[in-house]
Amino acid sequence: MTTQRVFVSGKVQNIGFRNWVMWKAQEFGVTGWVRNLTDGRVEVLVAGDDEAANALIEACRQGSPHSRVDHVEARPDDERAPKGFTKRFTQAPAT
Repeated sequence: MTTQRVFVSGKVQNIGFRNWVMWKAQEFGVTGWVRNLTDGRVEVLVAGDDEAANALIEACRQGSPHSRVDHVEARPDDERAPKGFTKRFTQAPAT
């Protein structure tokens, strides 16, 4: 099991990217959440077995049909993921 915090930058807001991430998360069987950040990035917390979590991160690198992904940063995290996969409200990035 792994938990990763992922930041995706590029053209990833106002195009259904969060819904696409939710669909991919269900496809790979991972838990966590996705939200927009006020700086234009999308943040994802993904938890699951290593292969499934990495599959979602790789999907984020490829992006959805209407997105343009410029950069993906993924790092281990110790936040406990919720059951299922949810969409959260937009938040300012942590300082």
